[in-house]
This record gives sequence, structure tokens and C-alpha cells, in this order.
Amino acid sequence: MARNPAPAETRRATARPGSAPGKLLPSDARIHHRSLILQHLFDDGPYSRADLARMTGLARVTVSDVVSDLLEAGLVAELGVRPGTHMGKPATLVGVDVTGAYVVCLDLSDDAVLRGALVDLAGTRVKTTQVDLDGATGQDAVDKTVTLARRLVDTAPGRVLGVGVGTPGVVSVDGVVRRAPNLGWTNVDLRREIEEALGHPTYVANDADTAALAEDTFGQGSGDGLLLVEIGHGVGAGILVDGVLLRGPDGTAGEIGHVNVLADGPECSCGRRGCLEALVSAPRLRARIDGLSAAEAAGVLAAAGRQLGKILAPVTQALGLRDVVLSGPEELLGGPLLQAAESTVLALTRPFGDQHVRLRMSALGHDGVLAGAAAHVLGRELGLS
Repeated sequence: MARNPAPAETRRATARPGSAPGKLLPSDARIHHRSLILQHLFDDGPYSRADLARMTGLARVTVSDVVSDLLEAGLVAELGVRPGTHMGKPATLVGVDVTGAYVVCLDLSDDAVLRGALVDLAGTRVKTTQVDLDGATGQDAVDKTVTLARRLVDTAPGRVLGVGVGTPGVVSVDGVVRRAPNLGWTNVDLRREIEEALGHPTYVANDADTAALAEDTFGQGSGDGLLLVEIGHGVGAGILVDGVLLRGPDGTAGEIGHVNVLADGPECSCGRRGCLEALVSAPRLRARIDGLSAAEAAGVLAAAGRQLGKILAPVTQALGLRDVVLSGPEELLGGPLLQAAESTVLALTRPFGDQHVRLRMSALGHDGVLAGAAAHVLGRELGLS
């Protein structure tokens, strides 16, 4: 299963109490060896122990020890000898046991429902379900999120590796939702709420960041330069440049939803007027086209696309991005809005090479946030990238 690269902050070694900065402890080395071997098995396996020793540069005894631990943990399985082996003692192949653990993935970006999936280690969905949001905010929205996660945990046929969550709003590295106006959340420790309720490791990240990473790995994007705009309950962007997810010092990089577009525009959930989110979020778009003819609705969506394009143009020009992806309800975004946004960006930017900025819908559709949520868990629990 392909996976999205973990954000830079998740790849840093965690400092251990009492250890000197930068000092590599034996336990750290063992974790690194396990991640290295698992990465090869996930990417291209199965392999024999001798294969893994050659590929990783680790001693054979080290590989054997790590594989034994992985077998005991149920993460890998012995699959028999390599087909076509005739001479000498045949080597036993080792591969990922896709049913050895399961990941609970939550997508909180939709304006009407909270979506969830249970996937195995190959990324195959075992169960999908959702909970109607019904306008819930504050603790009620937290409770619905926990209910959704518990429902998936209870259906898991084996060990749950962890819970991954993609949520709107500004999210700290340790899983605290600093601010998500549409859900009525301020400094909500969503990671702690889920972990205390379910007892499983939980990783919470911004939905647009999560979808951007998933688009890079699972979709058609490139981490060299990608801007993914998530339009759902709110509006936000995930930005990948030179293989790095941009977060900013406060984790607010990509929060384009609260850039002012119209000084006297409609009131936004943040309390100001005329923000981009107040004009192009999914609930606002649905309300604006409700009851209109197809032609009238197309005109409203095109106008929203032009407003979006005016905000995206300086971002793409300043960062040198060419691939801009929209993720959200395709019936709202995939027609006149997308076309108008692209035309506006092209009109307001100047390419310095042969390629122009291209706007497109996400190749993953509604699944981008779920895929990214799964990858967060695999990255943090197994060291996969």
C-alpha cells in the first residue's frame, strides 16, 4: 500500500527524558531497523531475510531478530519459499500480514456528515460508515466524532493500530484543535478525547493538510509543488513545496478561508464579513443556488470560482506552484466553479516556464482525507513514509 510522507515534524525523533540531545539509544536503533524493514516489505515485498539484509545493509542477525519481533506482533507472516527455487536450501519469504492490524480513519471535513472507514494494512476498506452532523457543534460534535470512531473500533476483526483524524481548523502537532469555527471548537484536545474514550493511539491533523499528503502519494499530485484546497464545512488549503508540508510557526499555513474577499460580504463563522469561506464553503454555495435554474446556478458557481481564483493566484505565483487541486463536493466544484477559478488564476499570474497553472478536481474524490488519516497512523505507529 502506498503511503503519504509524514509531515516533517512527525519524522523527528522524540526526545527521551534524561537522554542527551541527538544521542541514539539502542531502543531508537531498534525502532529505526523495524521501520526500515517494514518500509521495504510494504513497498515491494515479500522478501527473504537475506534479501532484506542486502537491501537495508543491516546484519543478517539483526534482520532475523527484527523479523521475529514482527512475526510475534502479527505485522508480517511467512509466506513459503520463492517460486522457481530449485538449488540449495530455499529461502522463506516474509510479507506484510494485511490482517495483522487495522486503522480507523475519520474525515470531519464534510458539512453534513462525519465519515469514517476501517482499513487493513493493505489499505482495503473493511467497513465504512458515517454519522449525521445535524448541525452539532462544541461538545456535541466531539461526542459524535467519538461515537463514529467507537463504531468502527467495535467492528474491527483484529487489533486496532490507531485512529487517524482529518478535521477542519487549525490543529497543533499534538492533536489539539486550536480553532474550528464551523464546529464550534476552540482549544479542543480531540486526540485526548478519543484516546481516553477508546484507548487507542490517536493522531489528529488538519483536513486539507491530510488530503494534500494523500493526493501526493495516492493521487496524481507531486510533493514538489501542490496546493490542495479543501472545500467543505469550511475552506482551507494544504501546501506541499519541495516535498515538505508547509505548516507555519502556528500551524496556520493554508488558512485561506478567512482572507477577506468582499468588505461588505456575508458574515463568516469567524465573526468577520466577506471571508472567502463565507462565499465558497459548501453550505454557503448550496444555499445560494437553492431553487435556481441550472443556468442561474451555473452563474452563481462561476462567480464563486472567480472569487476563489483571486485568492489562489497570488499564492500560486509566490510559491511557484502549477498544480492546484480542489477537493470537496464535485456537484458544486467540478463544473463552472472550477473553470472560472482556473481562468481567473491564469489571467492574474505569469508563468516563468513552459507550463501554466492547472486546476483540477482531486483524483481521490471524497477519499483523500480518509487516506491521509490512515497514513498518519502508519507513519506514527510503524514509521512508514
